[in-house]
Amino acid sequence: MIVFPAIDLKGGQVVRLAEGDMARATVYGDDPAAQALLFSAAGAEHLHVVDLDGSFAGKAENREAVEAIVAAFPGYVQLGGGIRTRDAVEGWFDLGVARIVMGTAALKDPQFVKDMAREFEGGIVVAVDAKDGMVATEGWAEVSDVPVADLARRFEDAGVASVLFTDIGRDGLLKGCNVDATVDLARRVDIPVIASGGVKGLDDIHLLALHAHEGIEGVITGRALYDGRLDLATAIAMAGRT
Repeated sequence: MIVFPAIDLKGGQVVRLAEGDMARATVYGDDPAAQALLFSAAGAEHLHVVDLDGSFAGKAENREAVEAIVAAFPGYVQLGGGIRTRDAVEGWFDLGVARIVMGTAALKDPQFVKDMAREFEGGIVVAVDAKDGMVATEGWAEVSDVPVADLARRFEDAGVASVLFTDIGRDGLLKGCNVDATVDLARRVDIPVIASGGVKGLDDIHLLALHAHEGIEGVITGRALYDGRLDLATAIAMAGRT
């Protein structure tokens, strides 16, 4: 199972939000590339980056910071946040991003996401962000009437690399990952699932890794790392043992 340390970008800074609320941002640094190198030094080969401003704007707002991260990090960078056009997708792949995460577009323009998934095989991740079991979009500012599993199933035959499942109600709050809901989703769809939201320590990594054989590809963790509650090297070692 892959452990993805997260770098969330707001105004060029490394931040973490509480429940996706831009007004509840904690700043952890002003050098995203340096943070990426720290994660690499701890053994990370994959990185999850989100342009938070871009999620709301629908276009890149932290391009310089993302470019610096991609240039510095020797592993694979997975990027999300406002990527909703072909030009944007192609541009980021040309820059060296390994995988693109698409959320709002997956709900509002699923054919576009399917086209991109088929064109860039293994390069598109569908973000399924949930609030009370329903899909949230527009940087989590809007909640739809579409159940999480229903949205994920729409992409089963499209060549999507993974489904990134986030429980918004736990994100950035260190409440513990919603393992039950994540595993349930993995059992319902034929696409690997990445867990996100609420990871607070090694117990979350261990519980998710136990279900890796059921389709849990990885887990994203942010605040637990920044607050010192989770040691990245230890988490990576634990995830790799199961």
